Amino acid sequence: MTEEQNLLTGSVPKRLVAFAFPLLLANLLQSFYNVADMLVVGRTVGEAGLAAISNASKLCYIINSICIGLTMGGAVLIAQYKGANDKKGQAETFQTLALVSLASALLVTVVSLAFYQPLFQVLGIPADAYQAACDYMKIICWGTVFVFGYNAVCSILKGLGDSRSPLYFVGIAAFVNVILDILLVGPLEMGTAGAAYATITAQGISFVISIFYLRKHKVFFYADGQKKFTLQMDKLIAILKVGLPTAFQMAVVNTAYLIVTGMLNQFGTSVSAASGMGLQINTFAGMPCWAIGQAVTAMAGQCIGAGQIKRARKVVKTGLLLNVSATLVVVSGVQIFAEQLILLFGSSSPQTVKDGIYYLRVCCGINSLVYAVMYTLDSFAIGIGSANIAMLDALLDAVIVRLPVSWLLAFSLNMGFPGIYCGQALSPIIPAIVGFLYFRSKGWERRTLVSK
Repeated sequence: MTEEQNLLTGSVPKRLVAFAFPLLLANLLQSFYNVADMLVVGRTVGEAGLAAISNASKLCYIINSICIGLTMGGAVLIAQYKGANDKKGQAETFQTLALVSLASALLVTVVSLAFYQPLFQVLGIPADAYQAACDYMKIICWGTVFVFGYNAVCSILKGLGDSRSPLYFVGIAAFVNVILDILLVGPLEMGTAGAAYATITAQGISFVISIFYLRKHKVFFYADGQKKFTLQMDKLIAILKVGLPTAFQMAVVNTAYLIVTGMLNQFGTSVSAASGMGLQINTFAGMPCWAIGQAVTAMAGQCIGAGQIKRARKVVKTGLLLNVSATLVVVSGVQIFAEQLILLFGSSSPQTVKDGIYYLRVCCGINSLVYAVMYTLDSFAIGIGSANIAMLDALLDAVIVRLPVSWLLAFSLNMGFPGIYCGQALSPIIPAIVGFLYFRSKGWERRTLVSK
């Protein structure tokens, strides 16, 4: 275990920051090449293109959440085996995760291709944006295998304590995606389809490079001289024990965003485009929060695997302090420069710009600090193998608060789309309380996915 990968010794704040910083840069780059589609399409195609990608991106988030959630099970198991210094368990986990990811990618591709059009019809995408959204989504669906593959590799590396390599892979993907966006959407005039081709090409290249990296550095492609991958049932069960609830958690939250988008579509193209821009900016604002949360997951996993309960508690407390502080700084910047950020998307409609600023005022404020607490505690729960807690929080967030409150305020109380924004802002409060109570309990101290 190298010092760079050993998260069990040294200063917790320093280890946490050092591990989280490359993840932050990777998250920023990945979000940037996602938002690059909207930036280029908004300036080339216009509001209809923005509304198309705004709607399609919600379904993309669901697909990505399933990928990230399932592969997270592998990352947590690898982290715990790393803490227990069990190299055979690490290798078998990698092999099992690779096979699970391939099977899941094929299943998700078939399902998403079958249902994206009916789903778009139910969402009531504005007529002038519907075909463009379908063109974008069809291409993205065919690239699902690259998303699964890339996330599987990066999850393994994060579980081992390597947060730098995923940054390099994302950097390559971001560069390729932006260049292709400009070329395909601009001079070649391929519209939203061009943006989709740029995205899946970038993801494919990044995935291939990550595989070559693993082979070059001999990161347990095979265990004990085996010449083929094997599916270990105990590893499969452990991966799914964390991966399925995590995937469900993320899918529920992103499905709620999709339904919220359907609600917002009822208020016209301007509101639809504005909320899409606001969400992309809010996504950028959440990058530090997610990076620190991912670091908490990896460090907590290794601590539990090694039986270091006190250090695990310190990891969470430090993560909470860092996350709230970082989120406060970012949110303050968003509030100060809200108009300038919305104008980056190139919208020529004053009403769209006004609606986008309003979205940021409501959905990227004090609520973001509460979300930072919720996400840190959920990340801890996932890292120790209690992904069911994070799943419960997702249900509380989406099903108990976000959707019913948004509908009540917007339609029953006639507040219109501002009511939907308020519903979203209130959603993380209850989950944050539940996560805090779980952390304060003693039951999790006996949780582990690996036998010592």
